[in-house]
Amino acid sequence: MLKKLNSTDMGSSNHGWLKSKFHFSFADYYNPFNINFGVLRVINDDLIEPNSGFDTHPHNDMEIISYVVNGELTHGDSMGNKNTITRGQVQYMSAGTGVFHSEHNFGDSVARFLQIWIFPDKAGYKPVYGDYRFLWEERKNKLLHMVSNKQGDAPIKINQDANLYTLELEKGKKQEFFVGKGRQAYLVQIEGNSTINNIQLQDRDALEIIEEDIIIDADETSHILIIEMLKRV
Repeated sequence: MLKKLNSTDMGSSNHGWLKSKFHFSFADYYNPFNINFGVLRVINDDLIEPNSGFDTHPHNDMEIISYVVNGELTHGDSMGNKNTITRGQVQYMSAGTGVFHSEHNFGDSVARFLQIWIFPDKAGYKPVYGDYRFLWEERKNKLLHMVSNKQGDAPIKINQDANLYTLELEKGKKQEFFVGKGRQAYLVQIEGNSTINNIQLQDRDALEIIEEDIIIDADETSHILIIEMLKRV
């Protein structure tokens, strides 16, 4: 089963320093029929103006992943971590029993990043932070496996049966992705346009996938994120 989600139908907000597009209910955007997709709770497509950002605030019992599309993002937290990542790189945090953190754009251009929240497989984990500086070439015309569960083989491991992949597919090229029985996936067309199983996706559209293999056909160079997970009703 495939279901396209148009970016124009998603929730949005504009606070001046922050412009956001919400894939799921978040903040002032509430849709009782769009709370989550399986264990995926949040994807916010955020644009942050220079020298602004999210000041220190708390989280608990959530796996939080930040994927930078453009610009730079600086993380700080109550565990003493402070690091900056740029395009195609990832910060991740298991909030567990509780942590305070901040995210800022101290660069000189607008930063765009995807803020992703995934429910953990249980509550009460010890908080953990990490980041990974993937090379852009690692996703050129091939899937880059960035995140897996603790038993998986991705460099970033979280407390949930979920996998995150990214891909930059050149115009005219194709890429298969398999979503087998008992699995589902959520695909974000971050940049560019593509056709997936005869469904056309534009920049910032998304696609729900349940137990169906797909073929991604790049109509123009396409930057894509896929979150694959155990099927949950």
